[in-house]
Amino acid sequence: MTPFILRRRAALMAFIASGALMLGGCASPDIASYAKERPVLDLAQYFNGKVTAHGIFQDRSGQVVRRFTVDMDCRWEGNQGVLDERFTYSDGKTERRVWRLTRHADGRYTGTADDVVGQASGRTVGNAFQWAYTLRLPVDGSVYEVQFDDWMFLIDDRVMLNRATMSKFGIRLGEVLLSFQK
Repeated sequence: MTPFILRRRAALMAFIASGALMLGGCASPDIASYAKERPVLDLAQYFNGKVTAHGIFQDRSGQVVRRFTVDMDCRWEGNQGVLDERFTYSDGKTERRVWRLTRHADGRYTGTADDVVGQASGRTVGNAFQWAYTLRLPVDGSVYEVQFDDWMFLIDDRVMLNRATMSKFGIRLGEVLLSFQK
């Protein structure tokens, strides 16, 4: 083989390998693997009444760039839930998001909020809830649409942990880590 063909073959192999790594890095765990985990998460039961959360946002390098608390008033009527979230950031800024959720018979949930593009969708299995949505995120006078892959894990009847990966065009921008407490 000529040196040109060898270089092209090496470049093609490198491209294929990097593509496989990128796809593997985007994969989420399979929520079905949490089916036997206890306690079983019932969102309507956990997110009912007052809930408080403490969280951080880390950029893609792991640097904590924002700290915040969330005070939530939550209520359910049948299969319809409202999660009224009031964020207070460490710099004093505040924000509010009101989720309107629908619980479906098969463990799936759909939801909307004013700053969510279209409809969020997710499902509970065992102690886990996986939730995916696109959020309109204001940054320095511009608004960006970013995707969230949001995972919650019920630890006990009072504590739930939440890890959400934020991305744009498939590129990981950072993570949100939260601890919910009833």
